[in-house]
Amino acid sequence: MNNKIKILVESVSKVIVGKDDTIIRLIAAMLCEGHVLLEDVPGVGKTQLITALSRSVGGKFNRIQLTPDVMPSDIAGFTMLDSKSGEFIYRDGAAVCNFLLADEINRASPKVQSALLEAMEERQISMDGVTHALPKPFLVMATQNPVETYGTFHLPEAQMDRFFMKLSMGYPEPSEELKILERTEMHNPINNIESAAVTVDEILEMQEEVLNIRVTDAIKQYIISLVTSTRSDRNTTLGISPRGSIALYKASKAFAYIYEREYVTPDDVKKCAVSVLAHRIILSPQGKSEFKSNEEYVKNILNTVTVPSMGS
Repeated sequence: MNNKIKILVESVSKVIVGKDDTIIRLIAAMLCEGHVLLEDVPGVGKTQLITALSRSVGGKFNRIQLTPDVMPSDIAGFTMLDSKSGEFIYRDGAAVCNFLLADEINRASPKVQSALLEAMEERQISMDGVTHALPKPFLVMATQNPVETYGTFHLPEAQMDRFFMKLSMGYPEPSEELKILERTEMHNPINNIESAAVTVDEILEMQEEVLNIRVTDAIKQYIISLVTSTRSDRNTTLGISPRGSIALYKASKAFAYIYEREYVTPDDVKKCAVSVLAHRIILSPQGKSEFKSNEEYVKNILNTVTVPSMGS
């Protein structure tokens, strides 16, 4: 594993127990300038995860609880008249940071969801004709509870498609939960991170280095075969969009970089395919009866599409 990535994972692991795979995927999304949707039940450490990552990088962290009364200006900021100068000045919204935790995105109104997703896509905020660029890196981790539906707004498929990855932490193993109890006995585990493991500038450098990872024509064709197989399948009513194939391409390069390779292998594509693709698919009634979940459907696609040899 890349030494800086290893140091970063170890730093976040001082807070998050037994979830190295999730941490690595979150870091991969950050290296690709992608945003993450984390769908999980309350209390498994979603807030701690993004807080630990922001502390480990030394970036600015903001959190916004997306209750129904939140306004788009809470995300994007607003302009106000300065009584002293007589000029309009811009006040930052929650999105002006390096790491934004958007808690329970499905409780926000569609207008607020759109404001957040616009900032994610454009990486800038326009207010009264003036454009304000967001800091770099800029990572949004939005959460939603898969159990509760009362008082929530469905996140449309077009908006789901804008998330680079969808992750789930899941419950810890009993042995891991014992460690969690011991860590929280005296203080908040977030205090275990006393200083940044890597700097913001180092993250920006790594983002540039990921771009230089080589991808052969055979791997590109493999990615295209995976996504196009979902578009004409009777098990789906909505297949993977070109945005999905781009995300899988970028994520594969990030995984190759993380594991210190200068080129992408089929295993890199397989490692990130479920996290990158599953949330972009809508299964047909037949698909729902045949597969337990979108994740199972993607795993089946990985088992059926021909894998290229490294020599091809």
